[in-house]
Amino acid sequence: MRLGLAGTGRIGTAHAETLKGFEEVESVMVADVDTARARAAAAKLGVEAADSLESLFASGLDGLVVTAATDAHPGLIIAAVDAGIPVFCEKPVAADIPGTLAVLDRIDGSDVPVQIGFQRRFDAGYAAARAAVASGELGWLHTLRATTFDPAPPPAEYVAHSGGLFRDCGVHDFDIIRWVSGREVTEVYAIGANRGERFFVDAGDVDTAAATLTLDDGTLATVSLTRYNGAGYDVRLDVLGSVSGVVVGLDDRAPLRSVEPGVAPLPGPPYPGFMERFRPAYTTELRAFLDVVAGRAPSPCVAADALEAFYIAEACEVSRRERRPVGLAEVRR
Repeated sequence: MRLGLAGTGRIGTAHAETLKGFEEVESVMVADVDTARARAAAAKLGVEAADSLESLFASGLDGLVVTAATDAHPGLIIAAVDAGIPVFCEKPVAADIPGTLAVLDRIDGSDVPVQIGFQRRFDAGYAAARAAVASGELGWLHTLRATTFDPAPPPAEYVAHSGGLFRDCGVHDFDIIRWVSGREVTEVYAIGANRGERFFVDAGDVDTAAATLTLDDGTLATVSLTRYNGAGYDVRLDVLGSVSGVVVGLDDRAPLRSVEPGVAPLPGPPYPGFMERFRPAYTTELRAFLDVVAGRAPSPCVAADALEAFYIAEACEVSRRERRPVGLAEVRR
């Protein structure tokens, strides 16, 4: 199997290293709009480098992994599908809903598989929580509580083009709530705050936010987000039902400290970031993509799933700005 990778930033380089370690992958070729960066990454990893994206596509690929900047995602997805190349693309499909819908419209009816990167679906804890819900062992769900707390904010230039906290960060929680519960979100109410760097305000963004989601069966979900969790990277999901409950992300490295008498501290150290927390999930996700490329399995996360998570993020952003509940029907197009 010969795979291409477009975009040799941090996550792209990590993915390329993972891909080259799979037994059935014979070769990996990387490309980037910054050709010097692509050559440097290739030299470091011991893989091939393409002089351009055009030469990458012309190199006889069996599959393509897209980890380029968001504004390049639509063109690369469409080009791969048009060329008959199965494609894996990190979220999002596009920077906004109209762009996402345009991609879905272009690839509609094609039998070339597209897999979108929501790695939490491949994390063992989230998978176990989904299985517990599906089995009925939790009873009927009444509450889901999701948290994504970054230890420190990204650079100002990233924030300015990120799409905002709900679209960039919370979208992972929105997707996993749908996936674990098996339900759809019908309404949201969201608020946000700024107590950190001024560049969040300048970008029209917030550094901390909370949202309440109503699911189509009446289950309530809360999502808490922040860029300033000094204790460490903290991503969890509580899934609580009428019979029992489970929690994802409560392990020895969770950045939590109990102040109850006699409770021992977690051994740690806390996860410093998402790459460390989800490294096994990223590997499992890319292994699943090999099954997609080989025709052994359908895409486990199609572009339409990314659109649904984006609708929830969009509704949260409207709710935050206008300080009112927003139904998903308002943002659907």
